[in-house]
Amino acid sequence: MQLQVARIGKPHGIRGEVTVQVLTDAPEARFVPGTEFLVEPARLGPLTVSSARWNKDILLLGFEQVADRNRAEEIRGAKLFVETEELQDDGEEGWYEHELVGLEARVGSQVVGKVTALNTMPAQDLLVIEGADGKEILVPFVEEIVPEVNPDGGYVLLVPPPGLFELNSDEPRSDEPKSDDGGAGRDGDGARA
Repeated sequence: MQLQVARIGKPHGIRGEVTVQVLTDAPEARFVPGTEFLVEPARLGPLTVSSARWNKDILLLGFEQVADRNRAEEIRGAKLFVETEELQDDGEEGWYEHELVGLEARVGSQVVGKVTALNTMPAQDLLVIEGADGKEILVPFVEEIVPEVNPDGGYVLLVPPPGLFELNSDEPRSDEPKSDDGGAGRDGDGARA
């Protein structure tokens, strides 16, 4: 079985480097020069890493097969995979994106959306959930907020802190005043997003 470890983003510079969305917990070990990845779509690969460096929180990769910006643009959106046999029994408990995508997101018994992605970040991973209204909700993938992952049952259980679902919304919450001349919150200042 193949495991997706990254998605290629936009080109960076003119020498063929690309940004990547990292989908693995160990990018420093995974993206080393000489590593070859299977690619989807297959016509774009395989790709062999020639350089890897961080620019702030963004990983930039160079590939032996990508010499310039035009070729880098051609591979934009491609997915990078490894064979999972090499990942077995590493002693760490964790979840891979393919195990989570499609699971229902529940708060108690109420379905609030579906998991659409897992963003692996330096500080903590984020579950990307598409809410019932079609909006994207980013949920910190920590045990306090996601205490249960049940692939067999088809769901993840969430215990969101107050306001978590409103953080990504540009619209005022229903308890937020619409103007300064009335409807103040409990403390007189009104609710803050």
